[in-house]
Amino acid sequence: MPDLTDFTLFSTVAALLAIAIGVLLPAYAMGRAISSAMDALARQPEAERAITRTLFIGLAMIESLAIYVLVIVLIVLFRNPMMEYLLK
Repeated sequence: MPDLTDFTLFSTVAALLAIAIGVLLPAYAMGRAISSAMDALARQPEAERAITRTLFIGLAMIESLAIYVLVIVLIVLFRNPMMEYLLK
């Protein structure tokens, strides 16, 4: 049985980095989107409905990227093809 502790360590660190970057960037994008929406609302308060609707659609799309990253990282961690050697 091969020693796979290095492989397990590497895959875990890679998954942690992926989730960190994959959540950090959408969070930054959400902050920028909300900031821009608040600026637009301050300039044109009468367009509140259109701005709010567009903001929520954009935020949902940004959040879906973060959820996609989470799902992929969980698949990488728990469906690791080398995991069968570790469990023996």
